[in-house]
Amino acid sequence: MMNLSAARFAAAALLVAACDSASVSSAETTSTSAETASAEAASSNASSSALVPVEMEIFVDDGTPIPRFMVDAAWPKLPADQIIGQTSGLAVDGDDNVWILQRPNSLGPTEAGAAMEPPIAVCCRPAPHVIQFSPEGDVVTAWGGPEHAPDIDGVNQWPVNVHGLFVDTENTVWIGGNGDDDHVVLNFTADGDFIRQFGQRGVTRGNLDRESLGNPSDIHYDAASGEVHVSDGYINKRVIGFDTSTDGFKRFWGANGVAPDAPTREGAFDVSQATSTSDGGADPEAAQFGDIVHCVNRTSDGYIYVCDRRNNRVQVFRAEGESVELVDNIVIAAETGGTRSASDVAFSPDETYVYIADMMNGRVWILERATHRILAAFGRNGRYPGQFIWLHSVATDSEGNVFTSEVSTGRRVQRFVYMGAE
Repeated sequence: MMNLSAARFAAAALLVAACDSASVSSAETTSTSAETASAEAASSNASSSALVPVEMEIFVDDGTPIPRFMVDAAWPKLPADQIIGQTSGLAVDGDDNVWILQRPNSLGPTEAGAAMEPPIAVCCRPAPHVIQFSPEGDVVTAWGGPEHAPDIDGVNQWPVNVHGLFVDTENTVWIGGNGDDDHVVLNFTADGDFIRQFGQRGVTRGNLDRESLGNPSDIHYDAASGEVHVSDGYINKRVIGFDTSTDGFKRFWGANGVAPDAPTREGAFDVSQATSTSDGGADPEAAQFGDIVHCVNRTSDGYIYVCDRRNNRVQVFRAEGESVELVDNIVIAAETGGTRSASDVAFSPDETYVYIADMMNGRVWILERATHRILAAFGRNGRYPGQFIWLHSVATDSEGNVFTSEVSTGRRVQRFVYMGAE
């Protein structure tokens, strides 16, 4: 029998849901208005109640066109009784649906009180790990958790702490993890059915091993070549590639394109190490990757961008056969300490621009891809729309809109509406 307190909370939750239902048509009108306002703003530099100006710094004055953005404060829309936690993965699929990977286990009782037994608050309940949003911000699919992953030797393969998300052109979903024993990359259908995995939870054998992983942070899958690249990541310090036609090893490399013979992290990663100064600080010219190799992404013409977060740099590689060549060493805010500056990389639809997420400085850097010259940056540390706390991931859609996600106490995803380049 439900006690009086639980009954009151249940009634209040029903009232919240009813209010949310009653406001659906209004929310849809607001969303439509926001899209219309976005189009008008692009030509008239106007704004709407949903579009908020973004703080921006320009570094060049030679007439180079620079993308401009406003943040959509009304995007996305979760069910009325749900809340997201640390959002450690972000991707956009071929239909401009936006996918996030978030950590329900990062939410405490004061945030997810409705999920307690008995409930201690009207709201909220943790949302599922994986959420697909339509371009308008509505939930399309949501799933996640151990029931979606297989068991090997009695150990479930779903990560303890999910980290890194990629959705490929075949609309399959790739997930990594950086928690204790999370040495695995998992591949699922769009609906959460298990397809394959690389590595195995609880098994890691160092940077030169060709089968195991060491807390992988990010994934990129190129369907044309059948190659998966993994930034491997929090225990190991390398990039490793697998061939999906055989699910076997293809290549690996460390900083500067050389053999990945750096020492691994001793013991399990914990979040205090993300801001530690025990490494002596960032070294953008280091011969080895720092202790968080944080992202991997690939351009349509085959250049591979890797975030060496603790060394405040992004290294660009060209891989041909078994050889890997370093093309560029992009330094981002070299003196940055704390969580450091190079967290994730994305590209504009035509790949004219590179966007680099900077966790410590709370901004997205805009680079000219042809030269990797820094043109501008938008955002700052803060909790209001267009600001960031522990900025983690960045992605773009076919319209040039930019999406970001935040971990630690940030715990959100934001949509930056492309207003044109000037």
